Amino acid sequence: MLVAVVIALVLVALAFDFLNGFHDAANAIATVVSTRVLTPIAAVALAAFFNFVAAAPVLWGAQLKVANTMGTGIVEFERLRAQGDAVVLTVIFAALVGAIVWNLVTWWWGLPSSSSHALAGGLIGATLPALGNSGLVWYRAGAGIGTGIWVIVAFIVLSPIIGMVLGTGIMVATAWILRRQTPARVDRWFRRLQLVSASIFSYSHGTNDAQKVMGIIAVVLYGTVWKGQPFHVPFWVVLLCHLAMGLGTFFGGWRIVRTLGTNLTKLQPVHGFCAETGGGVTILALAELGIPVSTTHTITGAIVGVGATRGTRAVRWGVAGRIIWAWIFTIPAAAAVAALASVATTGVLALLR
Repeated sequence: MLVAVVIALVLVALAFDFLNGFHDAANAIATVVSTRVLTPIAAVALAAFFNFVAAAPVLWGAQLKVANTMGTGIVEFERLRAQGDAVVLTVIFAALVGAIVWNLVTWWWGLPSSSSHALAGGLIGATLPALGNSGLVWYRAGAGIGTGIWVIVAFIVLSPIIGMVLGTGIMVATAWILRRQTPARVDRWFRRLQLVSASIFSYSHGTNDAQKVMGIIAVVLYGTVWKGQPFHVPFWVVLLCHLAMGLGTFFGGWRIVRTLGTNLTKLQPVHGFCAETGGGVTILALAELGIPVSTTHTITGAIVGVGATRGTRAVRWGVAGRIIWAWIFTIPAAAAVAALASVATTGVLALLR
């Protein structure tokens, strides 16, 4: 019975991973579609391919730092495991429900919110009824800047700022280097270069976001059926998570593509290249530190920074404001839904005993 429940919960986690790719497809393809460098189908195929290819470094010994953060850097994993199988399964199920509900709501509204922070909020909300405040990792010192909820919250603000600064800097440097070139020649060059930048960003998206679900699945496995073994992520979990995300990206959420690609600011190939490069470099660097940042926040910040180089009126700040409000509410909203799901699930299990 336990094995069947674990398998079912792993499938729910992979469903969230699919939805993550579906919801966040806009991050990788909005710029390349809005500049008409690629057709929508070609763009999602390219993004899905690099989402999956991002699994390759694990074969060469790359560490899954973001997965470890999601698995042990938000919830006190050993405390959770000590509570027994039912508590582990309830917490993870409720966390996934909270994240999935928030992703669906923001997809329907066409708002580019963070799947990473929705899942973190889900874990927080699901853990509080089961273990209380002491069951959460608010901050833990370690390599780099450490891990914990406060680190994730800090990068809600910092990741779009870093993306904005890099996107702006790359745009300004590019404009200066190409100042004597004709607009037609620049456009022709960057239609080709944007294929490279879109690939880099899609790869970084797979590197960061697929690892979140790996961490969740590892919690389920090592908190129940493999309870006596040390926490790590098996390679078959890595492959399944990258495959689920790649498939979700291929079926992409077009409502959010319109928000990022056309409603926020008008983009040309050179702008798309600078935004994607700035966002991709930011995400890869922070993933190396084990920080589960939002690819959505990062690329949005980069797009705003690139757009603002043409003047503040080039950015539709009303749209940007709606996006920021969605960012602010992501963790508490997902946490609230997860807490309700945790209490409801615990009540149902009590009735069934």
